[in-house]
Amino acid sequence: MIIGHQKQWHYLKTLAEDDKLPHAILFAGPEKVGKKTLALELVKFIFKKEPTVHPDFHFILPQDNIIKINQIRELIWQLSLKPYSGKIKIGLIDNAHLMEVESQNALLKTLEEPKGDALLILISHRPNSLLRTILSRVQILRFFLIEEDEIFKYLVSLGSEKEKAQEIAKFSFGKVGWAVDFLNDPKKFIERKEELRDCLRNFSSTIAARFNYINKLENEEKSFSDILGNWQEYLRRVLISKIEGKNLLPNLSQQKIFNFLKNLEKTKDLIENTNANQKLAMENLMLSI
Repeated sequence: MIIGHQKQWHYLKTLAEDDKLPHAILFAGPEKVGKKTLALELVKFIFKKEPTVHPDFHFILPQDNIIKINQIRELIWQLSLKPYSGKIKIGLIDNAHLMEVESQNALLKTLEEPKGDALLILISHRPNSLLRTILSRVQILRFFLIEEDEIFKYLVSLGSEKEKAQEIAKFSFGKVGWAVDFLNDPKKFIERKEELRDCLRNFSSTIAARFNYINKLENEEKSFSDILGNWQEYLRRVLISKIEGKNLLPNLSQQKIFNFLKNLEKTKDLIENTNANQKLAMENLMLSI
């Protein structure tokens, strides 16, 4: 079932019906908004059956948080063959930004000189981590956060009580994948709300308390990147509310939130895209409050 992204879905269906799909598409947008779900629906629409049981569908997932060159070489070989039972062969690379540089370079040759009747779909919430040469050779389809009301209605359709669905939708920040996770695992939802409370506590706590908090996260082996992502989504919502004139979190000024968000985004980028000391990066962020 597709939640949101109706324009993207209509566009892809029209291309498929008219046999005008490009040889490669990048589904780019935030995590957990349904990019993979829609991609699989497209494959199902093309093949007229579930993708997982179709011999012309090849799905690449990261192994140990990396997509290795041997996976890409195997995919390239499979896509070069004639379709087994359909009109085309389809390859889907999830979290394409996790391809090693060698993997991306290997894929680039296929994008430059596509062979056979094949469609390649890349999915990424960090498209800027892909080589520019790859980005220039794929059609980029953008995805966005989903309206809270759409997520609420979907959760109710899954059997959630309306009050619970409303609360989950509010704290899912436009990400239906998060909403479903919270519905299926209430413990995750409790942890999410506690992370956001911690974020607010840091604004009023001492530097020592903030550093102790970072030590606690490290000892619990929590993902700094995930936590910063949660804070980022929450504080963006708070900032937008303040810009709209709502008196949400009156003890935090609009400027203070804006400044912290800028530092948070820099820290998140350091943690995700460099070999910087993650704990030190987090401590520097705490000093910026």
